[in-house]
Amino acid sequence: MSNSRKFFESLTGAGKSIAVLTSGGDAQGMNAAVRAVVRMGIYVGAKVYFIHEGYQGMVDGGDNIQEANWESVSSMLQVGGTVIGSARCAEFRAREGRLRAACHLVQRGITNLCVIGGDGSLTGANLFREEWSGLLQELVQSGRIDERSAECNSVLHIVGMVGSIDNDFCGTDMTIGTDSALHRIIEVVDAIMTTAQSHQRTFVLEVMGRHCGYLALVSALACGADWVFIPEMPPTDGWEEQMCQKLSENRADKKRLNIIIVAEGAINSSNKPISAGYIKDLVVRCLGLDTRVTILGHVQRGGTPSAFDRILASRMGVEAVLALLEACPGTPACVVSLCGNQAVRLPLMECVQMTQEVQKAMDEKRFDDAVRLRGRSFENNLNTYKLLSHRKADAELPHAEENGGEQEEGPHDGPFTVAVLNVGAPAAGMNAAVRSAVRVGITEGHRMMAVHDGFEGFAKGQIKEMGWGDVGGWTGQGGSLLGTKRTLPAKHIDKIAEQMRIHGINALLVIGGFEAYLGLQELLAARGSHDPLCVPMVMVPSTVSNNIPGSDLSIGADTALNAITGTCDRIKQSASGTKRRVFIIETMGGYCGYLASVGGLAAGADAAYIYEEPFDIRDLQSNVEHLREKMKTTIQRGLILR
Repeated sequence: MSNSRKFFESLTGAGKSIAVLTSGGDAQGMNAAVRAVVRMGIYVGAKVYFIHEGYQGMVDGGDNIQEANWESVSSMLQVGGTVIGSARCAEFRAREGRLRAACHLVQRGITNLCVIGGDGSLTGANLFREEWSGLLQELVQSGRIDERSAECNSVLHIVGMVGSIDNDFCGTDMTIGTDSALHRIIEVVDAIMTTAQSHQRTFVLEVMGRHCGYLALVSALACGADWVFIPEMPPTDGWEEQMCQKLSENRADKKRLNIIIVAEGAINSSNKPISAGYIKDLVVRCLGLDTRVTILGHVQRGGTPSAFDRILASRMGVEAVLALLEACPGTPACVVSLCGNQAVRLPLMECVQMTQEVQKAMDEKRFDDAVRLRGRSFENNLNTYKLLSHRKADAELPHAEENGGEQEEGPHDGPFTVAVLNVGAPAAGMNAAVRSAVRVGITEGHRMMAVHDGFEGFAKGQIKEMGWGDVGGWTGQGGSLLGTKRTLPAKHIDKIAEQMRIHGINALLVIGGFEAYLGLQELLAARGSHDPLCVPMVMVPSTVSNNIPGSDLSIGADTALNAITGTCDRIKQSASGTKRRVFIIETMGGYCGYLASVGGLAAGADAAYIYEEPFDIRDLQSNVEHLREKMKTTIQRGLILR
């Protein structure tokens, strides 16, 4: 592909050697990170080595350190765990073990190390880097390496990527493996819900996470659990009565099941453990409910990585290689993190110290500090769960004054009557967004009105007030329970304005795709001739196409990517045993190439044709030549997305 566009031309890895290893507990997506490091390293002209079995392989040397090539990381993306192996190594903690490891690296000229693991693995790597010059001097004095080798390999550069299902590392919004672990938990919860509803049971689920409650908190948010126990925010004294009262109220509201999620490190306000068995016994004793305990265990670590983890790991792997190439002798060790939607580099030891500070805060019962140290994302998730799961008593709500169905003149400063509607094609997650909006609105004292069938239903007056219980169980349901249409409001403006006046609607929340975006623009343009439209209007992007201006990620796009990735995995598997077969897969997305390009990255496609990147016959010819060369290797299979 000589005529293809070249990226990172100013960076060269010629003459450099990079080693990649996975250490500590395994996590889905580690293989995608290894693949990205190897291929990016080869792309810039560096030599890349696998270190098998983590630090143990580095200490033992020999066949544990092997040169990697482009082909050796094929078909790794869809495999969970780590194919190069991982081990917890006691020898590396001793200086003699690190001395042997340094000797094995110098023998191969490796001075760039990419470590994928948790905070313990990354701390060990930083200590290794700090001791490097002393270790080389010792090796020279003992005659195990010569002076010239020590001079050529005088500086060791370290970059870390956090691979952990616990998401317990400060400085990054998500660690590699967390999203896939959440997939496993939600799959189990969905399966449990059907049997629990049949028998009106209560289930207590224990999830992993050690001393971090992220998995428990976010899975509780995703499945609408009745109660959650996390170590960062222990329940207050008297929680037993409060929980039993909540479960009892939910049963009285004709809810046929209860889900309680417990982090394995859950504690009470006295730092004493709260076990799943204790909670089960409590529910049986106080309420007499048929209660079962399910401990998920290592199921959460296994299985195929999600699309998000593959993409995250691939992006981090590329950034890690760039960090190593740009490093100077005085550059401190860094860790590649996710901040918002951007891969960033942060000082490694600062992040490790912050992570250790969380545990210290919990030990000292400074739980508010522990939540704050976990980061903005964790804090937001906790606050959102509290808002959506626990209904305030009517006496606590800021009640709206009756306005007789007519809009008041002048600016509105009291509680609102908010209309919520879906517009455009259905997208996974729409119902969860409606549930959140309705419950938060009710908590703030607003009247929440559901509009069925988009702008068409709005014009016909298909409007109904929604209560707290009306949106129960909506979180995990796909499609749009309100009903949605692509129709734009232009030809219904008069009727929509009239319906807003009749129902006293003075705020509009539209959840949908590009049609929702255009629809709001039309309503905005009509404000001059229709006073009822002069109200606050907000849009929540919700489309598989991910084509809404101003938004990095729309609701529904991640689920669509997982569907594409899963389909591509099965199609690639179907080619196993056959030879010289190319698959061409068409994705949705209209004129937006997000699903094709990012789906191609997650599935390991050979090419992705998208509208934003014009191509001609020469590009097709180049890709055909690439596939022809590929068929001469052991990977006699091609995958193209469009």
